[in-house]
Amino acid sequence: MIWDNKTPGIPDEFFLREEEVPITKEEVRSIVISKLRLKETNSVIDIGCGSGSITVELCLQCQKGKVFGVDLDLQAVNLTKKNLEQFKVYAEIKQGDAMDILESLPFVDGIVIGGTTGRTEELIDRSINKLNNGGRLVITTILIETMYKAMKTVNESNFLEDIDFTQIIISKGRRTKTGTMLLARNPVLVISATKK
Repeated sequence: MIWDNKTPGIPDEFFLREEEVPITKEEVRSIVISKLRLKETNSVIDIGCGSGSITVELCLQCQKGKVFGVDLDLQAVNLTKKNLEQFKVYAEIKQGDAMDILESLPFVDGIVIGGTTGRTEELIDRSINKLNNGGRLVITTILIETMYKAMKTVNESNFLEDIDFTQIIISKGRRTKTGTMLLARNPVLVISATKK
């Protein structure tokens, strides 16, 4: 097995990558997983699974539960499946619009939203409806417009409590001829909450 540690944050280089398919970076993944507060029997949905890095981490955390990955992009779905195979874990992966696919999925203990395709408010509301009571919702975004819509929707929901907003700002070291420089990555807003 490529990764036999219990801790999240698998190094990015362990994943198969494709230029056009986004990956949630390892440090952000660690925080997302911690905000979900998972048990090994939990079931979780990863909306906007992209390269499958979060999906893989969810499978490792919820080995006695069920994990679903959803993405609109066929290339992302195929890459997620390849990464699941590489890590020898299983998740049910669905290609299509999350708004439609959520209807066919069971109620779960956690949902990660990594992409809203512009329908932020409605996707958050539908996701809340798919959570078991006490389930956790985690939303990640780098776009200011999505941040605003997501924060407003979460704050105005009558079904959520324990709401938290965390901005992650990470710089990674890179060796140069004369020393080490720090390169900043995009700031990421992580919104998390519990369904009442």
